[in-house]
Amino acid sequence: MIFYTSGFSFLTLIISVIIALFAEIKVKHAFSKYSKVPTKSGISGAECAKMILKDKNINGVSVNQTRGYFSDFFDPRSGGVYLSDEVYGKNSIAAISVAAHECGHADQHDKGYFPIKIREFLIPICNISSRLSMPLVMIGIIFPTDSNFFLNLGILLFAVALLFQIVTLPVEFNASNRALRSLSQNNILAPEELKGANAVLSAAALTYVAATLNSLLYLLRLIFISRNRD
Repeated sequence: MIFYTSGFSFLTLIISVIIALFAEIKVKHAFSKYSKVPTKSGISGAECAKMILKDKNINGVSVNQTRGYFSDFFDPRSGGVYLSDEVYGKNSIAAISVAAHECGHADQHDKGYFPIKIREFLIPICNISSRLSMPLVMIGIIFPTDSNFFLNLGILLFAVALLFQIVTLPVEFNASNRALRSLSQNNILAPEELKGANAVLSAAALTYVAATLNSLLYLLRLIFISRNRD
């Protein structure tokens, strides 16, 4: 197991596991807590989304229900905000927060937010690089060459996928900030409820931070392996 034959590789692996577990526990706690807290306004996630889209004068974006546990997203291609069963028809701080966050992405796209343009440009490149990087890394490890060509090519493609994750961070944080402003300006949540919304959105953002950090640690492990071979 060449990935774990050094103290450095083992240390980065342990750190990655700790980061992932911390993020998962934080998210589950926040969503579990605030999914049980109804809002004073009494509106559902779908109603919240429609209010925000209307307030932002975002036309042509529909609010749809989709299956899956908190599998919520905004799709600029279809022009739709898709809310999961736990969000679409539910009245809770967690549901309202998630719905507002996805509308934040719709607002970014409508207003031409620059980081989301970069992210959308990188999507097809990242799809290819993420599929090819690990097979190339494994080929490079199993069938080494003098120049480590396949291993280094796999590392380069993995770095491209990491770049996509890094660009995603400001997009997610900005969408959450837009969500909190909308919830406050439209009086959808009371001031004391906004604290809960901030806790939910901060926990959700932590998963992106954790994933990025873990990918960075993995990239460092791969670079360490390549340099050791040299």
